[in-house]
Amino acid sequence: MSDFTVVVEPREERGTNSNRRLRSGGEIPAVVYGGGRDTVAIKVDEKLVREFLSQAGNENAVFLLKLGDSGKSRHAMIRDLQIDSVERTITHIDFQRVLMDEKIKVMVAIHVDGLAEGVKNQGGVMDFPMREIEVECLPGDIPAQLVIDVNDLEVGQHVEAGEVEIPENVELITDPGRVVLSVAHSRVAEDVDEAAAEDEEVGLIEEVSAEPEVIGRTREEEEDEDDD
Repeated sequence: MSDFTVVVEPREERGTNSNRRLRSGGEIPAVVYGGGRDTVAIKVDEKLVREFLSQAGNENAVFLLKLGDSGKSRHAMIRDLQIDSVERTITHIDFQRVLMDEKIKVMVAIHVDGLAEGVKNQGGVMDFPMREIEVECLPGDIPAQLVIDVNDLEVGQHVEAGEVEIPENVELITDPGRVVLSVAHSRVAEDVDEAAAEDEEVGLIEEVSAEPEVIGRTREEEEDEDDD
């Protein structure tokens, strides 16, 4: 694992106006907490953080925060990332200190590989109730993602958390029995099947309840019978 080294500076001023000035200058107000130490207010370069997050490809990147020219450094992970809903800029970051020799619990994203047989040829749809799985491992062993191959998955089949392949040095925390994804009949297919079943049932009822044909006697036969 490569450390994403970020030089940070102490943040002396606090408050809305101060934070606004930082953001206008391309910096982000942030804090570092945990690890048995006091919470420290810092400021970081937004462009650099975005660049590192893009390189990491996931939200579990481990940063090496270096405090100015002090020579002090701490490994940390982003625990909260606030983004402006309009401008899409990062407005605040919460970093949590981590020790590289102590295990931590994190949520790892699930990546689906392929197209399920049940979707491709059986008219099914993919149901994806879980997008992340919780695992425990050392910070340097956190997987970027967990891949599930769904090519052979047919309608009516599913994948549980315990069936997801994870590295040997990573422990699954999520309940192994929880369904991660499944392939089910589409609503349209179910409606068609129900309609076909109803039509078949109606046809059967009509066939059973049909009156037997009665062949009537001719008028001549009735008159001959009256003459007798």
